[in-house]
Amino acid sequence: MENLPFIIGFLGNIFSGLVFLSPVGTFNRIVKNGSTEDFDCLPYICTLLNSSLWTYYGIIKPGSYLVSTVNGFGVIVETIYIALFLQFAHPKMRNKTASLAGVLNLGILATILLLGQLLLHGQMRINVIGFLTAGLTIIMYSSPFGVVKTVVTTKSVEYMPFFLSFFLFLNGGVWTFYALLVGDWFVGVSNGTGCFLGAVQLIIYVIYRNPNSSKQLEDQTECLLSACHLLPAQTQE
Repeated sequence: MENLPFIIGFLGNIFSGLVFLSPVGTFNRIVKNGSTEDFDCLPYICTLLNSSLWTYYGIIKPGSYLVSTVNGFGVIVETIYIALFLQFAHPKMRNKTASLAGVLNLGILATILLLGQLLLHGQMRINVIGFLTAGLTIIMYSSPFGVVKTVVTTKSVEYMPFFLSFFLFLNGGVWTFYALLVGDWFVGVSNGTGCFLGAVQLIIYVIYRNPNSSKQLEDQTECLLSACHLLPAQTQE
């Protein structure tokens, strides 16, 4: 079973890659309509920062190349998303996108990387970068959980993306298993939290779903394409 960590990590790459690609439908709509409409740029910018830090973590920690490969792919994909956002956003949103990307993806990221390279060394560097990245990942996993209050209040799962919760649950579970196999607690804690939150959302979905709604799962498919990056409820179709 020496190859088991590689196999699980490879599966994690596939699931994470699908999550990264999930907004493709949203950007097809943006390109087709020539406008970003009410979509928000911040989730893509935060995902780019998160992916960049995980890529760096995978590079500096020996044996973690499977973490860096999929997140390196995420860096490329998120950069394309942001470039499209800059191209098709109205002037006010374009300025907001450029400012946020400059601060988070250039300023903060460059500062962390420079401090990591110049002031931190060895295991201390791995621990600090791992702690920062795991914390940001937990925040991002928690973001879709905000819709739970709406579900409980309205007793409707209209705005809870079932497939998003399901794939985040699977993605978190696979990476948690990988982390247990290789002894990486930063990957394990962050994705274990994501797996737990995904499971809670699935349970709440089962409790509050309307069995008479024939369009429910169909609507959730679109939610996977858009809400994965925390789009406002009114933009989900």
